[in-house]
Amino acid sequence: MAAVKDKGNFAQGSVSSNILRLAGPMVIAQMINVLYNLVDRMYIGRLAETGRLALTGIGICAPVLTIIMAFANLCGVGGSPLFSMARGKGDDKQARHIIGNAFFMMISLGVILTIIAFAIKKPLLYWLGADEETYVYANQYLSVYLIGSIAVMISLGMNPFINAQGAGRTGMLTVAIGAVINIILDPIFIFALDMGVSGAALATIISQAASAVWVLAFLCGKRAAVKFSLADMRPKAETIKRITLLGTSGFCLSFTTSLVQMLCNTNLRDLGGTLYVSIMTVINSIRDIFFAGVNGLTNGTTPVISYNYGAGKYSRVREAIRFCTGASLLYCIVAWAVIMIFPGFFIRIFNSDPELLEIGVRSFHIYFAAFAFMAFQLTGQVVSLALGKAKTAIFFSLLRKVIVMAPLIIILPKLFGLGVNGVFLAEPISNVIGGLACWITMMLTVYRPLKNKADEPDILPE
Repeated sequence: MAAVKDKGNFAQGSVSSNILRLAGPMVIAQMINVLYNLVDRMYIGRLAETGRLALTGIGICAPVLTIIMAFANLCGVGGSPLFSMARGKGDDKQARHIIGNAFFMMISLGVILTIIAFAIKKPLLYWLGADEETYVYANQYLSVYLIGSIAVMISLGMNPFINAQGAGRTGMLTVAIGAVINIILDPIFIFALDMGVSGAALATIISQAASAVWVLAFLCGKRAAVKFSLADMRPKAETIKRITLLGTSGFCLSFTTSLVQMLCNTNLRDLGGTLYVSIMTVINSIRDIFFAGVNGLTNGTTPVISYNYGAGKYSRVREAIRFCTGASLLYCIVAWAVIMIFPGFFIRIFNSDPELLEIGVRSFHIYFAAFAFMAFQLTGQVVSLALGKAKTAIFFSLLRKVIVMAPLIIILPKLFGLGVNGVFLAEPISNVIGGLACWITMMLTVYRPLKNKADEPDILPE
């Protein structure tokens, strides 16, 4: 236990080393987590005769899956910075209370979401872009996936509390265990048992359930520096309010992603047909792969910033912000170059249809044109979140997706004969505007003021 506690004291040692020690496993974990959907889509896209339609059906379900993740983020991303701040102040009792209330919220929301989703499933899928051909596949996938939605929320939402204790490798194993199980079960269920799309969903929820068991075994076990029990789950209105307020940023980020996915799918279906929905499904898959890297890096910065802010080590907070910005920007530039040079390679992973390939390459070049600016968006966002500045984090979650991107998806196709290209063009424009606005605001309102605050003396127990 002592070893875990030492690893979780981010007020000591090199700031960059602390970040990389957490970010390394988180990046790997994020990449592995992407495999859940990626492997499903790879296998489904290669089903004989029905591959492209089945791939489109899964893509139509994506906004619903993202909403489930949004509620997991509401609890996990909202609770873990508060948890780190409490630990930075040496208040482990409050830290346990925060974990317990976050878990209570997760279970409650999971049950409610599952009931609602089943009740409105058919009209929802048509609203998200399904037609008579693709509804069959979307319905098969979502019907099975919803059964395991609570396990999905636990594995995603509780894992940040493992990372916040400095146990990055254990957090990485959370998703690694699930991903390996998913990879093994996918071909068995999809092809050997001839379950098709339903088999892909079943493999996913079984693997997520295994991850959920792993998470709870750690957080309730002896290896955790701060573990929780059923007594910590007793809900307290003030704690739930704080978690919700801070978690609203992560929720908005995921929820608005769902909104944008829905707008893209429906507009592409109406403007170009299901072929373009398939292309967007592939684009979303590749974006998730590269986004996972920078997201893992910025998430690795969150506990370091929160802990040092709680401990009054403001110079270390500034150092963490500088490192996060530089490392994230470097990663995004490299990722952008790889995507722009090899779009055909990534498309062929899912389907080798000549028409899909031809149109997909052009769409890739448009959609990913300003991917590097995501570094500014995520850095600004994570700093606000880590310091508990909920209103700022929420605003910038809404700015890029709702205020800028959503209207562009609707307006651009009608201008200059852009058509479907206008839908793809909305992404890079929003990346530039939203990313720069978020990062510049963070530098002016957070980074510069911290320069005038002197570090507090060491008061934490060894």
